[in-house]
Amino acid sequence: MPNPSILDQDRDIGPGSSTSTEPKESFGDILSQYEQAHSHKAEEGGRGLEGTVVAVTGDQVFLDIGYKIEGIIPLAEFQNAGEEIKPGDRVAVSIKGRGEDGYYELSKIKVERPKDWSSLEKAFADKIAIAGVITAVVKGGVSVDVGVRAFMPASRSGAKDAAEMEKLIGQEIRCRIIKLDVADEDVVVDRRAILEEDERSAKEKRYSEVKEGETVTGTVRSLTDYGAFVDIGGVDALLHVGDISWGRVNKPADALTVGQQVEVKVLKVDPAKRRISLGMKQLLPHPWELASEKYKQGERVTGTVTRVADFGAFVELEKGIEGLIHLSEMSWSKKVRKPSDVVKAGDNVDVVILGVNQADRRISLGLKQALGDPWMEVPHKFPVGAVVEGAVTSLTKFGAFVQVSEGVEGMIHVGDISAEKRINAPSDVLRVGQVVKALVLECDLEKRRLRLGMKQLVPTSLDEYIGEHKEGDVVTGRMIEASGGRARVELGEGIQGICRLGSDSPEQEEKPSDSKVDLSSLSTMLQSKWKGGQGGGASKREPARAGQIRSFRIVKLDPSAKKIELELA
Repeated sequence: MPNPSILDQDRDIGPGSSTSTEPKESFGDILSQYEQAHSHKAEEGGRGLEGTVVAVTGDQVFLDIGYKIEGIIPLAEFQNAGEEIKPGDRVAVSIKGRGEDGYYELSKIKVERPKDWSSLEKAFADKIAIAGVITAVVKGGVSVDVGVRAFMPASRSGAKDAAEMEKLIGQEIRCRIIKLDVADEDVVVDRRAILEEDERSAKEKRYSEVKEGETVTGTVRSLTDYGAFVDIGGVDALLHVGDISWGRVNKPADALTVGQQVEVKVLKVDPAKRRISLGMKQLLPHPWELASEKYKQGERVTGTVTRVADFGAFVELEKGIEGLIHLSEMSWSKKVRKPSDVVKAGDNVDVVILGVNQADRRISLGLKQALGDPWMEVPHKFPVGAVVEGAVTSLTKFGAFVQVSEGVEGMIHVGDISAEKRINAPSDVLRVGQVVKALVLECDLEKRRLRLGMKQLVPTSLDEYIGEHKEGDVVTGRMIEASGGRARVELGEGIQGICRLGSDSPEQEEKPSDSKVDLSSLSTMLQSKWKGGQGGGASKREPARAGQIRSFRIVKLDPSAKKIELELA
């Protein structure tokens, strides 16, 4: 015969007991009432009861279960399950026993502990869960009291190691019979399967409870390259790396650690696929909301280069706000071919805000503007007439570009390259990279144009003539042509000047058909003949005309423009 159940311990008081012989004594009734209440341990222990929470202390929960005495459950049972409990809540419980203080010891386990072998056989056949108490750690597992002594292998205990199994001693558990031999009184139970089923059930329930948009608290369980898995009360949800911060996060490990408590927002719930997406940055205001107020055009700011592309570099101004430095805004020099020649990821740079487009969340930045505009100094640094030196940066059909300083280029027109011969293309005499000297012929700051000339630096007979004379000198020259009150005068081979004629107008010489007579010229001629003057003196009074050889006074010498201004002497 199998051993009787340890739960079947209550005995009826027989008629021969001493309590039954005491007439009119209420002690028997009192004892009967106590035993009836105490027998709930056997009769009600496995049957589901529902209690109402009446109080919650620092370590216990008191429940009204319909009896004269309340029941108690350790608060840790709720905390370990991630449940919040408060007065008024209703909880399904079972009675484990009665403590020394008189309170019923309750359990949230709602299954029945078998009372005999027939109950065990039925539980085994129906594969239902039963209650048991772990009594000891034995070789290969633990001993469990399920009404009879049963064995539970360590691998099926749900414990991770021996130390955790030791902590199970004295605990009431739910398990399932996986082997039953009545003849040999051999019972083997499995707790792990029940735990796994409970976990699946809890997850299913949690998936139905979690709502999109709500804020929850969770614990980081693991980190991957693409995100972090967060336990939000029994289920793992994914916090994608892009939803950790408004700023750029290269990998989750840079911002999170395993075991860290985080507050997150539920972004999406997919019960069918059992997926929950979370976000941390969504709980913070978006930095772009105040971008247009914070960043003004023309302001100088500091940022960090986050990545470099073929067309420019992205700079983080603050967490969640990046601006773009386009390739064209990196340097005043045209020789920059790719952004990586100027900046690299991780560089801290000073930039100038060129524009803010809050609607498209774009900020245009300028790196070269923060370095200062080199053209502002060009008029003072390279005035007209100054000699500059630089390398040829590029050649075109009409001229050559020469870099005279960082960010400043001048252009030599093909006609200003050589005075010795006619050049069809600049590439006939120049090459990229060649260092040349040139004279500044024109400086236009508004158009950012600097015109240079090479041939102007080659000495000519005109240069020598100008160098040998000074303003006020009287020289002799031959008029080549005269018109409009001005005459072109040849002072030597290849040397010409411009003379202002004044009243000696050549109009009569150029218009012989005109019937009007120049009376002043006529009187001069007559006076000359009357006085019998010589030809040299008479010629000074004669009207200026082409072919005359006369004396002139130098009014102005302009070496840079290679000009000589004259007047009749």
